[in-house]
Amino acid sequence: MKYILLIYNAESAWDGQTQEQQNAEYAEYSNLSSGLREKEQLVLSEALHPIAQATSVRTREGKTMITDGPFAETKEQLGGFYLIDVKDLDEAIEVAKKIPSVRYGTIEIRPLVVFE
Repeated sequence: MKYILLIYNAESAWDGQTQEQQNAEYAEYSNLSSGLREKEQLVLSEALHPIAQATSVRTREGKTMITDGPFAETKEQLGGFYLIDVKDLDEAIEVAKKIPSVRYGTIEIRPLVVFE
């Protein structure tokens, strides 16, 4: 079953780390991705640029509104994701627990809808 693991954290938490801490975290992400690839569980993973580079588009009553930034102001921002193919939710949870940002952010697990 395919799940998307959405990685939410406060950008300020990342900015508050030293270069050495950031490099160590990058290494953890790399090791996690390699391990998932070896198990043939990784479909795709990507990091996102900071929210300062986000654009939101809405259409209401026929009018389109384009604004800078994310849709909602929150303490944590979507920073990246893993798309995985695992047996069940329990396996998805085990992967989520290994994502470095889980220590200071939130990992949201969502199953993908498969359209026939």
